[in-house]
Amino acid sequence: MDIVLENEKLKVKIHPRGAELQSIYHKEYKQEYMWNGDPTHWAKFSPILFPVVGQLKDNTYYYKDKAYSLSRHGFAREMMFETSLVTETSVRFSLKSNEETRRNYPFDFELCIHYKIEGDQLYTGYEVINTGTEIMYFSIGGHPAFAVPLEKGRDYGEYKIEFSEEETAPRWLINDGLISVSAPFLDHQKSFKLSNELFAKDAIVLKHLSSKTVSLCSDSGHRGLTIRIEGFPFLGIWAAPNAPFVCIEPWCGIADSQFHNQQLTEKEGIISLDAGASWLHEWELLLF
Repeated sequence: MDIVLENEKLKVKIHPRGAELQSIYHKEYKQEYMWNGDPTHWAKFSPILFPVVGQLKDNTYYYKDKAYSLSRHGFAREMMFETSLVTETSVRFSLKSNEETRRNYPFDFELCIHYKIEGDQLYTGYEVINTGTEIMYFSIGGHPAFAVPLEKGRDYGEYKIEFSEEETAPRWLINDGLISVSAPFLDHQKSFKLSNELFAKDAIVLKHLSSKTVSLCSDSGHRGLTIRIEGFPFLGIWAAPNAPFVCIEPWCGIADSQFHNQQLTEKEGIISLDAGASWLHEWELLLF
């Protein structure tokens, strides 16, 4: 059953499977901001990516000379989370390691997803607790899909992705799910227009941006949103072919490169967490 958070401005729905955010409705604007999960395009809404972001080379990694297999984006998005600390405007979801997770991820952990709404804002927190006796290694990220267009009478191409700072950054190309070479993309610019052609060869992957926020907006419309991505070193932007949505994805982690040696401890963006320690990152969503 969905968990519903509600205040004077927002009504938010989250499903315990994958602790997946599935609806953000703004009461004043009478506007749904999330993609509707239509399976003809993409049957997800906002999956949690853990303990890997993106795809592993040959879907395999090595840890202490043993091979393990994980599918793209890991297992958390398909698992049932427990709920606790539920109030009208906040909730905590928890997933603990078990026999099933240890088969292909040999670490003891608790993964907590926190959601909180205040006014027009939604806060999403990722907390990882190492409940084991050795260092654990993980990546984590968000994959929220937002409806485009956000207003009737607007077209997909009227919308743009806008950064808070002027950026010069290449786009890291994806080949069979793996990071390959870079190509010129942002050149002293703060925004780029959306188009279906942008995603013909998978997601736009950007690294180490200067911007603290990224927005989805339109010069010809009123509705949009801003995500605070500070502290997330990688950003993915993606849409399914000809689908009326765009994903803006803050990541702490990234897919394997084509040339990676598949050693988990040497994976780009991997986070190491000492036994008994915890790690917390949060992204914020402001609706307008």
